[in-house]
Amino acid sequence: MSQRNVEAQRRIIDAVNSGKLEALRELITPGVVDHDPAPGQGPGPEGYIQFFGEFRTAFPDVKIEIKHIVADEHNVSIAYKLTGMHKGRFQDIAPTGHTIIVRGVQIARFYGGQMVERWGALDELGILEQLCVVPGRNRMMA
Repeated sequence: MSQRNVEAQRRIIDAVNSGKLEALRELITPGVVDHDPAPGQGPGPEGYIQFFGEFRTAFPDVKIEIKHIVADEHNVSIAYKLTGMHKGRFQDIAPTGHTIIVRGVQIARFYGGQMVERWGALDELGILEQLCVVPGRNRMMA
């Protein structure tokens, strides 16, 4: 396991949680390949900065908490919980004041402490259900 790559993954999460997104420029390579980008997400670290900047506007108290982590020499896989209160516009959805709690998983490949490739899945339907945009299970996760 590469402790350097695990630390880089933790620093990416810390940058999102703190809103200090400029740190992503040193943690994500310009040529990063994202197999599951967010809608409208641009390339490279700038795409992540733009997406998470918009996400933090919609959910200013967003918190990503790593629940499980597995790593080898170049790959870091995480299972995480994301929480936040919807206080700003999110994908054409006016603020609802609802708190979301969703889970996600990510596999990222790192070289030299920088993310070079990423696969991920987040419970997007769960977000829409909790914002009461689509009917559904409207449940809370621990």
